[in-house]
Amino acid sequence: MPRALLSFDLNLSMLSILYSGALQGIEAVPVTVEVDITFGLPGFSLVGLPDSAVKEARERVFSALKNAGYLVPSRRITINLAPADLRKEGSALDLPMALGILAASEQIEFALLDGTMVVGELSLDGGLRPARGTLSMVLAARKQGLHSVLLPAANAREAALVPGIRLLPADTLAQALAALRTGVGLEIPEGGESMQPVSELELDYGEIKGQAQAKRALEVAAAGGHNFLMAGSPGCGKTLMARRLPSILPPLSDEEGLEATRIYSVAGLLRPGHGILRQRPFRSPHHSISDQALVGGGKIPRPGEVSLAHLGVLFLDELPEFRKSTLETLRQPLEDGQVTIARTAHTVTYPSRCMLGAAMNPCPCGFLFDPLGRCVCRPETIARYRGRISGPLLDRIDLHLEVPSLGVEEVIAEKWEESSEAIRMRVLRARAAQRERFQNNPGVHCNAHMVTHDIRKYCGLSAGCVSLLRNAVESLGLSARAYDRILKVTRTLADLDAVGEISEKHIAEAIHYRSLDRRADK
Repeated sequence: MPRALLSFDLNLSMLSILYSGALQGIEAVPVTVEVDITFGLPGFSLVGLPDSAVKEARERVFSALKNAGYLVPSRRITINLAPADLRKEGSALDLPMALGILAASEQIEFALLDGTMVVGELSLDGGLRPARGTLSMVLAARKQGLHSVLLPAANAREAALVPGIRLLPADTLAQALAALRTGVGLEIPEGGESMQPVSELELDYGEIKGQAQAKRALEVAAAGGHNFLMAGSPGCGKTLMARRLPSILPPLSDEEGLEATRIYSVAGLLRPGHGILRQRPFRSPHHSISDQALVGGGKIPRPGEVSLAHLGVLFLDELPEFRKSTLETLRQPLEDGQVTIARTAHTVTYPSRCMLGAAMNPCPCGFLFDPLGRCVCRPETIARYRGRISGPLLDRIDLHLEVPSLGVEEVIAEKWEESSEAIRMRVLRARAAQRERFQNNPGVHCNAHMVTHDIRKYCGLSAGCVSLLRNAVESLGLSARAYDRILKVTRTLADLDAVGEISEKHIAEAIHYRSLDRRADK
């Protein structure tokens, strides 16, 4: 509990202790802020493995205190951030350090800080700026048994997602102290989401001309959470169709939304004043992206694009243009659903269970599938181009789609195609069946998440289905992983048809979606 050792004897010091937090991955670790004010030559020492942003807090804290009308003691101030072996980074420790100085110098009462976690960045005029990872901080405070959290008002809506703990939002240092005295902070605004709802996206599959087979495959991908790769000539609609995928995906559940919101909060991408994410993330990084930006990492680890796409879609356009080493870093996150970043002092883990979507040209010139025969690429050039995508990565993609060029009649047609809303209703029915199937299986939300024993349990096959699969394995040289992924797709196809038994037509369609699988010697 916050406490202080006070004395007016000049030989003794004044000490205050209060609580805050530090991020480690998407989790928050409790941090004890100890402020000691000693009589003697004025000075300031900050210990406990602070990073540069934390070390610079001295200027922000001192200026904020002066401009808010409080005194900065002309004595030796020592602040310890415990535990001492945990690296602290960011600016969320500004406010607890300022309140610790006020408590230790008897400008505020120590009892005000009792049972309260304090989080927030200070501006020079005493204002409070939003802090990254506030949602994780509040969860850590509740787990620690604290009853209140004092935080910037801009973070209040995300913090309000955690029940069972009192929030004290404030916009300034003065308001923060008033909230501590009264036990009531600023009112938390209602409404406002962190992402637009699907109805406001203004992107609809009805605008896409033709490409019925590709749309069907993307419907299957959305219904089961499957990875997909589209190969087709320039201008055939690959990117347009991929960017409309959020319009047919189901919204995030409360549990999923909280998990995705934590990642965006830790990454600093949650806009101030907004709450839980409802729309599934869609991330589309440029092919020049670095390994660390894609999967996470850095000197101070941050979540990468594959984690920001957690429970949503990571779309890689022009897939062969990505560095091969960068693409290979995706293999483990796609398989395990998480990224583990190891450092000398600690290890952090970020979730990464997303749909991988990709698009590519079938050859360097892009016209291999062109009906006019405009391709000028030699076979060895095409093989070298496709070789930029390794077999192990291709093996982890469930649906391989060959997207043809549009014919003249399709290009000039003005007909409105099937809308996203109609497709979305079928996807929602299939996802509802999967939620019921996996309701007692935590961690499995859709067919793509099934592991081996789930596949054996829910993907029973008739003799005819087994015969079809045997022929596919022999002719295409499928791996055991590809075999399991075909079974997952067949389960999704059956769910879209609202039937419990997998039939031969489901097997045939799932095999059709493995068009890029070939034996190495063919």
